[in-house]
Amino acid sequence: MGRTPGKKVSCHAIQGHSPGWHHGGILIIAILCSACTLLFASEAVAQCSARDALRNHLKLKQAPPDRPQIPIRSAVDHPAWKTIKIGAFANVFALSNALDAAGCSIGNSAGEILARPTFTVSATKTSVELFAVSAAELGFRSDTALLADIYARAKQLGFGLAAAEVGPQLRLQYFDQPTGEFLIIGMEPIRTWQGAPVILNVANGGAGLILIGRDGSADAEIPVASRFVFVRSHETAAAEEQEAVTLVGH
Repeated sequence: MGRTPGKKVSCHAIQGHSPGWHHGGILIIAILCSACTLLFASEAVAQCSARDALRNHLKLKQAPPDRPQIPIRSAVDHPAWKTIKIGAFANVFALSNALDAAGCSIGNSAGEILARPTFTVSATKTSVELFAVSAAELGFRSDTALLADIYARAKQLGFGLAAAEVGPQLRLQYFDQPTGEFLIIGMEPIRTWQGAPVILNVANGGAGLILIGRDGSADAEIPVASRFVFVRSHETAAAEEQEAVTLVGH
């Protein structure tokens, strides 16, 4: 059967002209049509491939300029970097399936702690403000700093540790992440089956968007240029609310 150049022929159109075909030919076409449908469906859902990440980044925003590493005085004065939603999945299995459906890769240690009983998801849908800051912005001037010291300094400035769910949720809600960016989630470490403490890293190393794990030991040495994702501490949030109430009262 000939095909007019430039004319799209659908699967239904082909099957409509196949009364004389044997059943094997019809079966092959049905299989090919199903494969095409699955392919287009997967392309519509997947967002984590290197190509999709680059396209999303170029479409949604320009590359951020290099920021000077100016020490932060307080979390109150620091603007939120991104707001995401958590609590949208019934359980960790549904969250993991969403990552898989989006084509997001998951590193071995990250996948292991997602499967641990201590990794939980929120039962309530809520919005979370995230703050992306480097260890240098927290005031460290050496080449590296200990993870425990970074956490302590962040707490002193009014930042808080994020829930473990923030890592995979940020991965699902940050499809335009620029190539070469690695964001360490400031979180309580979760131990693998072997007992190793792991924290999460939302990354785009150039081969696609990925969620990986990294050493979450208190004495882990972190380059001060590394950027962390924190939330505001409950005390800081409460202080801001009180300040807003006071301003409204005046």
